[in-house]
Amino acid sequence: MSKSVDPLGVDFRALQVLICVHQLRSFTRAAEELGVNQSAVSYTIDKLRNVFQDPLFVRQARRLHATARCDGIVHEAERLTTEFRQLAAPPEFDPHTAAQKFTIACNFYERVLIIPDIVHALKKEAPQLDLEIIDSAGIGHERLRLNEADLLLGPFERDEPYFFRRDLYKERYVCLLDPSHPKAGGDLSLEDYLGLEHVLVTYGGQWRSRYIIELERQGRELKVAIRVPSPAGLELLVSGSDLVATVPERLAKVVGQGLRILPCPVQTTIAIRLVWTTLTHRSPIHMWVRDMVYRSTAATRREW
Repeated sequence: MSKSVDPLGVDFRALQVLICVHQLRSFTRAAEELGVNQSAVSYTIDKLRNVFQDPLFVRQARRLHATARCDGIVHEAERLTTEFRQLAAPPEFDPHTAAQKFTIACNFYERVLIIPDIVHALKKEAPQLDLEIIDSAGIGHERLRLNEADLLLGPFERDEPYFFRRDLYKERYVCLLDPSHPKAGGDLSLEDYLGLEHVLVTYGGQWRSRYIIELERQGRELKVAIRVPSPAGLELLVSGSDLVATVPERLAKVVGQGLRILPCPVQTTIAIRLVWTTLTHRSPIHMWVRDMVYRSTAATRREW
């Protein structure tokens, strides 16, 4: 490692080179992405190595690996560059000319029930907005922290000073049964419900449904016949069987075609929320998108 360099000599372009190499794990691909020579990328990384007194990247088994310190530096560099872009942006936001990329993290429920209306509304008002929908996969808050997502959408309850949230609406739980099921003719009592064989949606072990938490609070538990990671295809498992599945009411109206839908006897609800970070809290485009999402779910709030 050469003699250290004054860190104040580092500009945002150098940080962008670092971020790009970190994302692509290649000097060559980073140079192509940035439209510069590979030698310019190598020079910039060497300069940053001297600034941070760390190798940043090392080659192992013909692959480029980032050091632990590099991961931390890139996380902060992404935050700094994002904040500077917001600082440099015009104070007035015009959705008709906005061409920024905006990423929303969510899961199956939101992709089926909320995202279509959101996308249509956003594209109508901001046709050049570059939208991406990614899976939150139980790590939505981390995706916000790492700037992999701008907005998190779903039933998330984490309270930390770094995050902001806004409730969109609440949901009840209902039960899906085959029409020929012996208990499909009327409402289920709690004892009836606990005596049935259940399909349990585990959400990959990353999130637990509120009705399960409420049953545990009461010291009760389900007879689980099968566990699945997602509500996708749930209706195919229930149809023609003696199984019962418990899902949010609005989702049941979509995936429960041809099935009997009964109120769930476990008295609890879930709240569907918007979550974002302090980093984007006052950004004009983020404020506008959040307002559009809130307005697009207004009809659901009235139904409740």
